[in-house]
Amino acid sequence: MSSHSDDSGDDDDETASPADKSELHCTIQSLSLKLDDLSTCNDLIAKHGAALQRSLSELDGLKIPYESSEKLKAVNERATLFRITSNAMINACRDFLELAETHSRKWQRALQYEQEQRIHLEETIEQLAKQHNSLERAFRSAPGRATNPTKSFSEGDLLTPKGEDSEEDEDTEYFDAMEDSTSFITVITEAKEDRKAEGGTTGPVDWTSSDNVLDGASLVPKGPPKVKRRVRIPDKPNYSLNLWSIMKNCIGRELSKIPMPVNFNEPLSMLQRLTEDLEYHHLLDKAVHCTSSVEQMCLVAAFSVSSYSTTVHRIAKPFNPMLGETFELDRLDDMGLRSLCEQVSHHPPSAAHYVFSKHGWSLWQEITISSKFRGKYLSIMPLGAIHLEFQASGNHYVWRKSTSTVHNIIVGKLWIDQTGDIEIVNHKTQDRCQLKFLPYSYFSKEVARKVTGVVSDSQGKAHYVLSGSWDEQMECAKIVQSSPSSPSSDGKQKTVYQTLPAKLLWKKYPLPENAENMYYFSELALTLNEHEEGVAPTDSRLRPDQRLMEKGHWDEANTEKQRLEEKQRLSRRRRLEACSRGCGTEEEKEADVYMPLWFEKRLDPLTGETACMYKGGYWEAKERQDWHMCPNIF
Repeated sequence: MSSHSDDSGDDDDETASPADKSELHCTIQSLSLKLDDLSTCNDLIAKHGAALQRSLSELDGLKIPYESSEKLKAVNERATLFRITSNAMINACRDFLELAETHSRKWQRALQYEQEQRIHLEETIEQLAKQHNSLERAFRSAPGRATNPTKSFSEGDLLTPKGEDSEEDEDTEYFDAMEDSTSFITVITEAKEDRKAEGGTTGPVDWTSSDNVLDGASLVPKGPPKVKRRVRIPDKPNYSLNLWSIMKNCIGRELSKIPMPVNFNEPLSMLQRLTEDLEYHHLLDKAVHCTSSVEQMCLVAAFSVSSYSTTVHRIAKPFNPMLGETFELDRLDDMGLRSLCEQVSHHPPSAAHYVFSKHGWSLWQEITISSKFRGKYLSIMPLGAIHLEFQASGNHYVWRKSTSTVHNIIVGKLWIDQTGDIEIVNHKTQDRCQLKFLPYSYFSKEVARKVTGVVSDSQGKAHYVLSGSWDEQMECAKIVQSSPSSPSSDGKQKTVYQTLPAKLLWKKYPLPENAENMYYFSELALTLNEHEEGVAPTDSRLRPDQRLMEKGHWDEANTEKQRLEEKQRLSRRRRLEACSRGCGTEEEKEADVYMPLWFEKRLDPLTGETACMYKGGYWEAKERQDWHMCPNIF
């Protein structure tokens, strides 16, 4: 009772798990056995006490010397006191036994009531979740709701209207809306027709000939790979875990600093998830051949949106990489690229990434993941700039990722949403693309997961309108004329864009068969953790806890995960102890001591930020199979 009262402050609302109930039953059973032992001891004390008393009485009747008689009398008195004390203890134990038996029946009734209440609560929550999903499906299929994705092109907003989301109270903190973005309306016109624009006349517009690079940008056939790669992994085991029992103590905390069981993970690391952004690399291969920078911007924008398509069902958390962990993707033969990631910081978790493509482009980034659990939802905020450069044209694009939000942490089906704005800037030509990820709302007339955008040149003239959804496809339409609309009731004006018919830029690949039992991995994701020879000893494929989880051995994976985390903490303590500097925080000291192996800190001239950039040497070391410089992290 004492230990229960000590812990009851935060656990009043938490239902007992099956393990807790089993432990309580074992405790009651053990107490009953101990009470039986106590009763047996009671009988033995009474029996042996009476025998001792008889023996002393017999000795008292014998004729013995006076001195011995006095000693025997003293022993007899002590034995009498012991018998009285024992009887008092026996009576107290008997009272305790009767009281314990009485309260034991009360405990059994209370436990039974608690079990019934828990079952009732689970049934109620399940019913609420079913009603919630039924209501959502009913609303989506209600008459008058837009169901045709092409209709989303008729009107777009780069700003979220006020009152659109019923949960705009504290959720707005992660939307990062651009105040100077302009709302717009698009009107589709014919492909070849003379148009008069304000201030001048445009000649005949030939959508097909002038933008033939964009034709079939998304229709890239996936030929048979030169190396046969796996197409499935072991099915995900059905392990139940009380999410709220862990998450309720994490509200407002940085999740990267909280030890979590692998039950919340998927068998990939964050480095591998970063590499997944390259699944639709063919968009960049196509963009290499664009002679128009605004055309190229359309494909770059589609590529930036495509990186979110794998997240729609992926609500599990990737493994936090160990400090110094790496992941390579050497796919020059089939994908035409080489990619390398390295975990360059542990607190805050930060990964550096560099990609080289033989088709004429390179991409690099340093992404720091900041995640907060806010009670109703989990927000994941990737910090850091993404750079993309085309060697032939010298066009250099920079953008940042949007915020991801996981909803229904406590009750209902988990679902993920992408919100906020992305601005892509070509620093050579000053072309810009402003993308808006509209937050999902049950009461919005917009298509779910909608993305809209406008591509404009350095003078601010809009050339293309982008529209689609981040989980399905993106389209672009060429603008032939723009004009302001009539002021609305609130005095705001929207720009009206007359466009040619839209063209498909990107369409998501279908998921593999049985994907729902394989963590909803895409074809590329299924191959990322496949064992390969010749990789660095720090490669994520060699991480033991992640491999055990993939095989379905979750208990062993949890044990191995704790071992690796303790090993990493020990290495960190040793680095800090070896640091001779006495100033600054521990994170600052660690940053001074730890040096990444394949990347180095440099000042980014475009963003003004210090970021880790690839310094070379990895692929040469792989060719020589010389990994002596790699730390032992696993």
